[in-house]
Amino acid sequence: MNIGIDQLSFYTPHYYLELAELAAHHQIDPGKYRLGIGQERMAVAPPDEDIISMAANAAAPILQDGGTGGIDTVLFATETSIDQAKSAAVSVHRLLQLPANSRTIELKQACYSATAALQLACAHIARHPARKVLILAADIAKYDLDSAAEPTQGAAAVAMLISANPRLATIAPESGLYSEDIYDFWRPNHRKTPLVDGKYSTLAYLKALEHAWQDYRANGGRAYEEHAAYCYHLPFNKMGIKAHAHLARINGATAQDDTLAAGLTYSRETGNSYTASLYASLAAMLDNRDDLGGKTLGLFSYGSGCTGEYLAATIHPDYREHRRRDAHRALLAARQAVDYTTYREWWHAPDGTTDLILPQHNPAPYRLAALENHRRRYDTPCA
Repeated sequence: MNIGIDQLSFYTPHYYLELAELAAHHQIDPGKYRLGIGQERMAVAPPDEDIISMAANAAAPILQDGGTGGIDTVLFATETSIDQAKSAAVSVHRLLQLPANSRTIELKQACYSATAALQLACAHIARHPARKVLILAADIAKYDLDSAAEPTQGAAAVAMLISANPRLATIAPESGLYSEDIYDFWRPNHRKTPLVDGKYSTLAYLKALEHAWQDYRANGGRAYEEHAAYCYHLPFNKMGIKAHAHLARINGATAQDDTLAAGLTYSRETGNSYTASLYASLAAMLDNRDDLGGKTLGLFSYGSGCTGEYLAATIHPDYREHRRRDAHRALLAARQAVDYTTYREWWHAPDGTTDLILPQHNPAPYRLAALENHRRRYDTPCA
């Protein structure tokens, strides 16, 4: 029985900051961002956008097309959670009017946890082939203003419907794993922004990739040359380029740009989206390549701290009929630029400590409308 990704939907906020404008305010050459980290823009979430609204907006098109039948589990991957007790999945479950007989869980391990959700979902469906699992991954990546990491911020969400006999991609049962207790990127509870050792994190990423790849092969995974293309976790695009070269090098090969480039297109526009990053790259790969039917892609998922996993996805021959290329391209094309002053103002998003009715900036169907008595209220299409 084949199990995998039946539907995949990508969402990013309506606003972005040109990194050339950020470079101008930092008085540096914009090429440092465009060439040095491979980024053009970063998504900027307005005050009335959070991980709940982003996830709901990502998932809504899937449910509009196929309904909610069979979904009994909602797994929400994030590292920018809004509550220390209640899972974000519960909130999205209500907004999307999903079946009451469901489990709703939030998962955390830095940027890796959407892959944990995918593996849990596949295991669940192996036991219950008629069921479906809705995976949500959403994050708003924030770093300290005027820090070296500031240009690697961003925001995006993905929603994936996992089922038997999937129409997009079958996930192979073989994967490779690696974990190590390190401090390359972390955010203690008392901080609103993470602590980062950038150079160490790059080395840790590449080490995890190499060990996860070796474990994948030891577990019976395909040879390097049997993968038609590759998608990586993308904290910034240059990291994916480095990873691609490293994987080729340890296999005695030369990295081919055409096996990576399509997967970088959305990240270049949105910046870092943490848990959503790898699967936004997969969406970009499927949307921008027409020749992947029947072929196998390699996927590498990394979460600082750290956990890495290498897995493989075989693309359905008819995937072009089920991808959401036109919707994704329209979403990106409709976005608006914000100026540097607005970006700085919105960076200080309300944290819920005071009651607040939020002015509408977010034009999407789901938006954060108010913070009242430490509760979040959302506007919905049915409101």
